[in-house]
Amino acid sequence: MESVLQNQKKRKINWKKISIWTISIIIVLVLVAYFAANMYISRSLPKTEGEIKLSGLNAKVNVIKDKDGVPHIDAENEHDLYMAQGYIQAQDRLFQMDLSRRQASGELSEVVGESAINRDKYFRTLGLRRAATASYDEYSTQAQETLQWFADGVNAYMKELKDNGKWPIEFTILGYKPREWTPIDSLTIGKYMAFDLGGHWEDQAFRYYLLQKFPKDKAYDLFPSYPKDAPYIISKDTLNLEKSFASVVTPPEFNGSNDWVVSGQKTKSGKPILADDPHLSLGTPSIWYQMQLKAPTVNVSGVIFAGIPGIILGHNEEIAWGVTNTGPDVQDLYIEKRNPKEKNQFLYNKKWENAEVVKEPIKVKDQKTIDYEVTITRHGPVISEFAADSGKDTVLSLQWTALQPSNELEAVLQMNKAGNWDEFEKALENFETPTQNFVFSSKDGTIAYKANGKIPIRKKGDGLLPVPGWTDEYEWTGYIPFNELPKTVNPKEGFISTANNKVISDDYPYHISHNWAQPYRQMRIQEVLKSKDQITAKDMQDLQMDKLNLQAKEFVPIFLKHVGGIQNKIEKEALVSLQNWNFIDDKDSAAPLIFNMWMRNIPEILFNKEISKEMLGKFGGQKQAVDELIRHAAEGKPGPWISEYGGLEKVLQDSLKLTVLEIEKKQGDNVKKWEWGKYHQLYFAHPLSSVKPLNYLFNSDGKIPVGGSSVTVQAAANKEDGTVDHGASWRFVIDTNDMNTGYHIVGPGQSGHIKSEWYHNQLKAWTEGTYHATKLNTKKGNKLVLSP
Repeated sequence: MESVLQNQKKRKINWKKISIWTISIIIVLVLVAYFAANMYISRSLPKTEGEIKLSGLNAKVNVIKDKDGVPHIDAENEHDLYMAQGYIQAQDRLFQMDLSRRQASGELSEVVGESAINRDKYFRTLGLRRAATASYDEYSTQAQETLQWFADGVNAYMKELKDNGKWPIEFTILGYKPREWTPIDSLTIGKYMAFDLGGHWEDQAFRYYLLQKFPKDKAYDLFPSYPKDAPYIISKDTLNLEKSFASVVTPPEFNGSNDWVVSGQKTKSGKPILADDPHLSLGTPSIWYQMQLKAPTVNVSGVIFAGIPGIILGHNEEIAWGVTNTGPDVQDLYIEKRNPKEKNQFLYNKKWENAEVVKEPIKVKDQKTIDYEVTITRHGPVISEFAADSGKDTVLSLQWTALQPSNELEAVLQMNKAGNWDEFEKALENFETPTQNFVFSSKDGTIAYKANGKIPIRKKGDGLLPVPGWTDEYEWTGYIPFNELPKTVNPKEGFISTANNKVISDDYPYHISHNWAQPYRQMRIQEVLKSKDQITAKDMQDLQMDKLNLQAKEFVPIFLKHVGGIQNKIEKEALVSLQNWNFIDDKDSAAPLIFNMWMRNIPEILFNKEISKEMLGKFGGQKQAVDELIRHAAEGKPGPWISEYGGLEKVLQDSLKLTVLEIEKKQGDNVKKWEWGKYHQLYFAHPLSSVKPLNYLFNSDGKIPVGGSSVTVQAAANKEDGTVDHGASWRFVIDTNDMNTGYHIVGPGQSGHIKSEWYHNQLKAWTEGTYHATKLNTKKGNKLVLSP
């Protein structure tokens, strides 16, 4: 018996030893795998110090990467400058650059597979790459050379990678290698930015849908204004817009920005101060790449889109500039009548015209190439049938300024060298699309503003609805003359500010837009600038981080007055929280969570049962429309949407109930413990982080609680789940008293390489408003010499 017990004891000891050894071996293997993977990923880190031989250079180029990862390129001539710019950009952002050109060209399916087919079809239909190709011949020889020099630099870096096999990890994961870079790739990315900043054709389609589906008074209740030539309806069932546009890629509605400039009469330094923060999608890496370019002919610092030469926003030794989106109506949908006997013919002035048919074969990873065709009428591509056969007899085509040849890069290169307002404005003659609000300052004391770009003049119609394409009645007759675009120089107020607001009064002789941003950011900026003198660069940084919600200041009193009849304990406590609120969208407070979700839920209950999800996504200006519905109802003039629901009180009661239930489910029933930041969280998503578990590789920082909202100066717009994915993609302030120094934030960081110290090093800076100073005369940092 004793021996049996001893044997059992030995077996237990043996199993214990085996278990310990097994666990130890697993731990060792995991550690080995971790360090091996870490070493493999790290091997592709770009060289930032020492010397690199670069075939094609004429002389040595010095590149200093400062402590914030900003490259300062100093070359002896422009050829070497732009070649080095292409090389350095590719070092930090090659995967982003390749993805950007593929997205804009409709070539994502080739590397990611069938999930991107509809997106590719859409961008092939738009034809951004066709427009970029047509634009190339519009450029001067010097600009064409610049594009080629930049491409040569990108290709030089890719040749290194082909030789050493140290490709960024994203290419390894997706299993492909990028093709050679060309000037057309850079121009195509430029055209994509025109797409990203919109043009309102989706709004026209949405209004067309409203008139098809609802009585006129109910449809017009959601229009920004009453159409002059309404309505243009062929028949109730001519076009199935829900089916046709279900797969349309719509730019974020909040793509906008803040910018302002203050004259020396209101600043402590006695010189103008300029501030700019473009609001775009937030992601990893940033849409912007910050750098300095220096040669005997140019010395400019700022940001550029990865994949493009030059500096699009920033400053040189004499001037500084920034932009916001003007948001004009530069797109029109035309209702085209198709020949029932010949599908590629369309009626125009009583004659059938042949449309152009362009073959756009789409390569799909691990599948056969799709034979795709795009039909182009005299007005533009037929957009209503890229994803469906929308109508046998009637289709919608798109006319858009960005689909025409243009030469914005020419303007950028000239802006970089401008020394005063006259030279800068002269450069703007070449900046045609997208139309932007340019603010300008110079150390000579000048401040200026211009809404610049091609804005069409219509023979008839006002951009609210699709118009007949079978007659010349609704053609564009030209564009607002350059010298008549909205402009002001050295205004008596001592400052100029824009925040995508209405830029000109109603007596302006030309139509610009029906859709302007909600006015709250502009109101707050002007409120602060009017109240201050002796303004400093730090004051402007603080204003860019301002979280006061003027929408809440307007609507909370209306809500508290009209909601009525609330019996639920938690709902009552929520109302008390709003009553005691200072209207600051602070991440640690309950009130901004209650208000912002309440505002989100009002359109939910008003529209969701009657308007399809597909079409609601095309409702540009929805927030402005809802604001107006509430205002009118509070004044005793409710429109049909609120009246048919049961009046403003019922709308507010039901949307409040929905809001409280949603918050209670996520954050419990103690209102005092509710926090905006528990829901409203910043996430700079990498393109591959949507595929788990790659999110742990590319977005190991996770989500960060953050204040602000879509209507505060510190813009932080969120998705339905609370993820903040849109806001200030770059923040910039400069006092022209010191043209050597600009203050920047480029969230989440400069580098696209996950092992770089500059990958996510500006996450905290973005949330807290900690700016880094970038100097034109930087001498400290990692020094890399590019030699012939």
